[in-house]
Amino acid sequence: MNKVLILGAGLVARALVRYLLAQEGFEVKVASRTLGKAQALVGDAKNGSAEQLDVDNQVELERLISEADLSISLLPYVYHPLVAKLCIKHKKAMVSASYVKEEMKALDTAAREAGIVLLNEIGVDPGIDHMSAMQVIDQIKTSGGKLISFSSYCGGLPAPDANNNPFGYKFSWSPRGVILAGKNPAQYLKEGKVVGVSGEDLFSHHWPVEIEGFGTLEGYPNRDSLPYIETYGVHGVNNMFRGTLRYPGWCETMNKISELGLLSEKERPDLAGLTFGEFTGRLVNSARDDLKDDLAAFLDVSPDSRVLSDLEWLGLLGDEPLPKAVHSPLDVLAERMLEKMRYGPGERDLLVMQHEFIARYPDRTEKTTSTMIDYGIPHGDSSMCRLVGLPAAVAAKMILRGEIDLVGVQVPVVSEIYEPVLAELKQMGISFDEKTEQVG
Repeated sequence: MNKVLILGAGLVARALVRYLLAQEGFEVKVASRTLGKAQALVGDAKNGSAEQLDVDNQVELERLISEADLSISLLPYVYHPLVAKLCIKHKKAMVSASYVKEEMKALDTAAREAGIVLLNEIGVDPGIDHMSAMQVIDQIKTSGGKLISFSSYCGGLPAPDANNNPFGYKFSWSPRGVILAGKNPAQYLKEGKVVGVSGEDLFSHHWPVEIEGFGTLEGYPNRDSLPYIETYGVHGVNNMFRGTLRYPGWCETMNKISELGLLSEKERPDLAGLTFGEFTGRLVNSARDDLKDDLAAFLDVSPDSRVLSDLEWLGLLGDEPLPKAVHSPLDVLAERMLEKMRYGPGERDLLVMQHEFIARYPDRTEKTTSTMIDYGIPHGDSSMCRLVGLPAAVAAKMILRGEIDLVGVQVPVVSEIYEPVLAELKQMGISFDEKTEQVG
């Protein structure tokens, strides 16, 4: 019997848990701080169990890891190194969908000595992005080509039928992480030169992106693209870019939100008892009666601009009191967005990913566009839940069955991982459409 421990019962866990419970010869235990969430995921499955766990209780965490054959960490990324170290100690495999950071990377030798795999970045972004990109890159190399340009965009969005707020975005989880990503600096390679973008300028650095079979979205840089030259083994490329997708207008408004200071995490003791309008007034040093005009002047936009309309819709000029548990401008923004920009019953989300490869061959140059458009299921799993959870679940199954036989800290850029995982995802309707044309 293969024993799987799933740490965390958040919004991306359901599809993963259900997939593993359906595997013959698997016992699945879900451990969560909130026992009811874990129990709801397991349901009445005879091969499933739920347990309450405070992750900071290292004794209990270690006990659970030692009893399992493989642990899947859906915890916040800061806990992954701890889980990995305990997995190494007990010689048990680990899977996560999070980026490999330095502390995880440093465990590679110990994991190899223990004879186990610590497979990370096996979600959607990162995860499906790596696997689908490497599949095409390796095909180009096998065909005698050389990749000279690569770009990749990904975005989780409301489906068009659920896109009914002026921001063109909705949250199915806490918006704090999404908002904080807007403070990250970025860099990428364009025509052989490194382009750097500061966190303050991120949202002013955007452009239209045509998505095959869908339409026009808005793209902007996603952190540091340069390490992927090494990760994907494509030294010598002229362009290397990874970006985020949103509906048009998001960047303009978020850029002004940044200018307003709403991305600040600095605690402000003067928030207690304020209304949203009074809070915004303090940001721009405005009296209540002149707030809209003063806000427009502060942001250098017209009072009837889209940006002002968006901020008004969000309620930042209104008379409602601030939530009690806010301590910083970022808290105020996150709480308001979560209240106003959540999915309603039966509304679908959408996940869009598109890669563009330009490859030079001895007799021609080709451009390949690879596009995935995936919709959530009304009253069922969101696309985000499926596309984060299912790659991790499939990989976990294959590790336990010996179909993926690797050790050390790994990401899914080798064919031993990406070929079987992508093949099974395709059977579940998760796949890419490719279009290749000669461009020279």
